[in-house]
Amino acid sequence: MSNSLSLNRRRIVAKAVRQVVSSESAQPQNQTADRRRSIVALIPRGEVIRNFVYSGTFGALSADADLNLLTIEANREIDAALREQFGTTFPLVENPERWVVRFQREILDLSHNRWVWSRAAQERHRLRDAEAVTIAEKSKRFVKKSLALPFANRAGLDFLGSLERTSSRLFRPDRHYEELYRELKPTLVFNGSHVHSRNAIQAVQAAQWMGIPTATFIFSWDNLTSQGRITLPYDHFLVWNQSLKRQLLEMYDWIREDQVFVTGTPQFDFHFDPKYYLDRHEYCRSVGADPARPIVLYTTGMANHMPGEPEIVEQIADMLNKRSGDARPQLLVRVYGKDRTGRFDELKGRRRDILFPDVSWESSWLTPKPEDSPALVNALRHCSLGINVASTVSLELCMFNRPVINVGYNPESVPTEVLSYADYYEFDHYRPIVESGAVSVAHDPEEMRRLINEALDAPDARLCERTKLIRKMFGSTLDGRSHLRVAEVLLELADREVRQD
Repeated sequence: MSNSLSLNRRRIVAKAVRQVVSSESAQPQNQTADRRRSIVALIPRGEVIRNFVYSGTFGALSADADLNLLTIEANREIDAALREQFGTTFPLVENPERWVVRFQREILDLSHNRWVWSRAAQERHRLRDAEAVTIAEKSKRFVKKSLALPFANRAGLDFLGSLERTSSRLFRPDRHYEELYRELKPTLVFNGSHVHSRNAIQAVQAAQWMGIPTATFIFSWDNLTSQGRITLPYDHFLVWNQSLKRQLLEMYDWIREDQVFVTGTPQFDFHFDPKYYLDRHEYCRSVGADPARPIVLYTTGMANHMPGEPEIVEQIADMLNKRSGDARPQLLVRVYGKDRTGRFDELKGRRRDILFPDVSWESSWLTPKPEDSPALVNALRHCSLGINVASTVSLELCMFNRPVINVGYNPESVPTEVLSYADYYEFDHYRPIVESGAVSVAHDPEEMRRLINEALDAPDARLCERTKLIRKMFGSTLDGRSHLRVAEVLLELADREVRQD
């Protein structure tokens, strides 16, 4: 990759969606002569474009199957590039549904959350309670929780799920997707994200009612314990790792082991592709950093989950400024692409010593732009230390063998009665990370200061723990080929239907 962070954006987008699949991909080539595999892929949120378009997954599919995209509209450039690579795209639209269907889904989700009742589920419950401000909103919330509680068990969830499926079919708003599938004749419908994809429900269920096999991707490692119920009974599931597969099978007793495929996640493929790498001087020039000084990378979270985080960032910047020696560390802050609150703007204007590089996400559907992946890859490669609040970035830092410190104390402005940062380290998905010893958790500012000094002075102190954690979590999937494994699984699933015909 040439100086990709400064290339014309249009050229970057076009390049990203024209990924060519290498000859070593080992994709299945056998096809039935009278019928070609046909896959409909749903893009219900912007991050699906990063995972499956920029990574080359959909390029691999289109090379060996008829691929049609049902997609949100991200922006003019990305939409045009998708059409250039894949031909006609179809809009993924959500038609208004009857109140009874929406109500049943809400009760089902509440019941599932109360049944799981993990620390993450409890936090999700608390946040929804906090969103109910008026007396009317609080009253509705109370009634819904009361209705949901008796169903917070396997039998109750099965009953609500069956009821919701019946109502969804009986009261479906139209037959748009059924008519589209009759025209496209897909042998598989793939939803690129099972969460945050309410707009994909009607497209998936239309396929299910027509007897077309469906598959989905479990989008992130925390989704099963922190997000809602998987309402749609997909035929096949693709997951990051064996741990997620076990969770999925334990949580949903109707899923069989042979329906779940461990592929890794394409979002990490960029990390292991040298064409995205910039040398240190080139990268530092792109973000305004001094290549001679260590970089401490702070990655932020969502405003509602981490209120007061700008205070933490400024406090860490002050700690770094007190480090002695010529190579005083510099703080680079990567603001979470989904955080649109502008809460760091005041700090950006006042503290010129803190680096805030642009984070290239399109506001529409919160879509990462193609240049964002190399920006993150090189931030991870060139930092000497990473700090965050219970973030996936902790895993990514470990992949590059960088020390990780997690913030386990509140900003002064946020009482623990309102929210406690320390609670995040008790979440089901993150607790094993802390227990592994691969990351450090600072429980107060003084401990943060000490851990920063230790990490910068002895960066390899937890090398073995980081290596063991990554090996245990990902096995052999961190090879830059997860996008090809996803493609191979989807092609095989689509091919089964062709062979059966």
